[in-house]
Amino acid sequence: MQKTRLPELTLRGIVLGGLITLVFTAANVYLGLKVGLTFATSIPAAVISMAVLRFFSNANILENNIVQTIASAAGTLAAIIFVLPGLVMIGWWQGFPYWTTTAVCAIGGILGVMYSVPLRRALVTGSDLPYPEGVAAAEVLKVGAASEGGAEENARGLRTILTSSLASAGFAILAATKLAAAEAATYFRVGAGASSVSTSLSMALIGVGHLVGLSVGAAMLFGMLLSWGGLVPVMTAMHGVSGAVSDVVDTTFRSEVRFIGAGTIGVAAIWTLLKIMGPIISGIRSAMAAARARKDGAELELTQRDLPIGIVGGTILASLLPIAVLLWQFAAGGPIAEHAVPIIAGTLVYILFIGVVIAAVCGYMAGLIGASNSPVSGVGILAVLGAALLLAILYGHGGDPDRAQALVAYALFTTAIVFSIATISNDNLQDLKTGQLVGATPWKQQFALVLGVIFGSLVIPPVLSLLNGAFGFQGAPGAGANALAAPQAALISALAKGVLGGDLDWSLIGFGATIGVVVIAIDEALGKAGKMRLPPLGVGMGIYLPMALTLLIPVGAALGYFYERRAERAADPEFAKRMGVLMATGLIVGESLFGVAFAGLVWSTNSDAPLALVGEGFESFALPIGLIVFTGVIAWLYRTARRSAGIA
Repeated sequence: MQKTRLPELTLRGIVLGGLITLVFTAANVYLGLKVGLTFATSIPAAVISMAVLRFFSNANILENNIVQTIASAAGTLAAIIFVLPGLVMIGWWQGFPYWTTTAVCAIGGILGVMYSVPLRRALVTGSDLPYPEGVAAAEVLKVGAASEGGAEENARGLRTILTSSLASAGFAILAATKLAAAEAATYFRVGAGASSVSTSLSMALIGVGHLVGLSVGAAMLFGMLLSWGGLVPVMTAMHGVSGAVSDVVDTTFRSEVRFIGAGTIGVAAIWTLLKIMGPIISGIRSAMAAARARKDGAELELTQRDLPIGIVGGTILASLLPIAVLLWQFAAGGPIAEHAVPIIAGTLVYILFIGVVIAAVCGYMAGLIGASNSPVSGVGILAVLGAALLLAILYGHGGDPDRAQALVAYALFTTAIVFSIATISNDNLQDLKTGQLVGATPWKQQFALVLGVIFGSLVIPPVLSLLNGAFGFQGAPGAGANALAAPQAALISALAKGVLGGDLDWSLIGFGATIGVVVIAIDEALGKAGKMRLPPLGVGMGIYLPMALTLLIPVGAALGYFYERRAERAADPEFAKRMGVLMATGLIVGESLFGVAFAGLVWSTNSDAPLALVGEGFESFALPIGLIVFTGVIAWLYRTARRSAGIA
């Protein structure tokens, strides 16, 4: 007989999650287009949920988990800004049609949820992926739930997470005032070429590194060194360094090296998919067996109950009709309409097939280094290349500009649906990991994710329309001086134009693919020798992502490794290690909460730097201040965590 379960999927939890989702989605769309960054929403939502539901006597950890599950759709679905603004940039759309945009986000997002249902058994319960943000969110929920008991260990854990959260948020505030630098970078000549060393002074990245571990950190470091120590210097030397070194280095990285990284990610993604295909098939079989067992009256553990596989498959098939209608309406009057039925049928097959691939790869990448740091835009690059390449095979490239524009628009629209699948798949396995750690019911979380997708889809179009009307996007017809850069959308639309226009340099992607093959061989050899592995996707991400976003992850991984080695000597090693996890979690929590507040300030003040106290002339002082304070605070936090854990 099963124990009485705590309330989990409640009306008040759904309402609270929906309200947080609406606010966070709007904030992330605005911040992503204006400042070029977004913030992770699971942990801030969990903190807000615990603060609000604490006023109800019967609130519990599972209900708080549902709230953060719904709200997590905000940070991920908002990433559609990486694609849809491209339709305005190429002049195909003048705005964002509400119901069309809503349908693209909602249908793609729901497909992302459905595709990842069998992945839970393969990549969450059946793998040892670290899931840094999922673990962090679970620790926040556990500490919040346990703090009421007042046990000494719980009290020490709560103090640790609060201390590191306040420190992380405090440094983020200091950086926002411009009194301390938020990023450090230097450019230099390397023989006939040039390169750069840069880092974002983000305590959250240290926390992520601690949680993902040494193997992933080493892989990202290897990719980063390959990129900035080899590819950038060599390629800048080939072109010649004339003008500002910083401009040459940045341009070379954006226009060439990132495409090499995308090729590496592509090959690594295919290899990863092949390796996890067995567990995925087993997960599907297990889900089908569970469905049969429940039909025959068997009782399954609540923590093993996914959405029934029949509902999953039916939802996927049912989505084909609205997608076909969307594609038909979008293609009306253009070259696609001349052969609408076969082209749309082929597009549906492409969306279904690439959706499976992307769901698995994005879920794996998120499990490897976290949803916030996972290079979803790299997956978007591969998706738009596939869509555009298929159109180029059918229609050729170049030719009439109006015809080419229509084909580019169709490729972007197709990619937008696929990208919605990618963003949700990139996030929801983190949520399901959190649920696994707190004892949640998977099908209730999966239903909550669908609700979050719908809530987020309703608010994205008006925010995009508002920003387009107020600012416009750089490169779009009639864009003003204050137009938003939307760099990812510009890159993805440029790729579609490059393929269909015939001027894309495929050799860069091919070279990256070759690197991927070599790294896979090295990783397999290390595995057979019993050595520490070198995850190929981690290497690809190290090449693709800017150094500013990756350098501190290997540093955090090394700090975590040495902390855990010392923790082994503590009287209670497991408790000591958990204190390290809580400290790292706090680093993510504090910066994430500040991200919410900062988004609101940017929105209300219409300023990129609403907290700035000094001007650009203070930069020479801000850099050393930032480096000293950042290093000092991290050292103090690790020392405090060791003392709290009883580590000598």
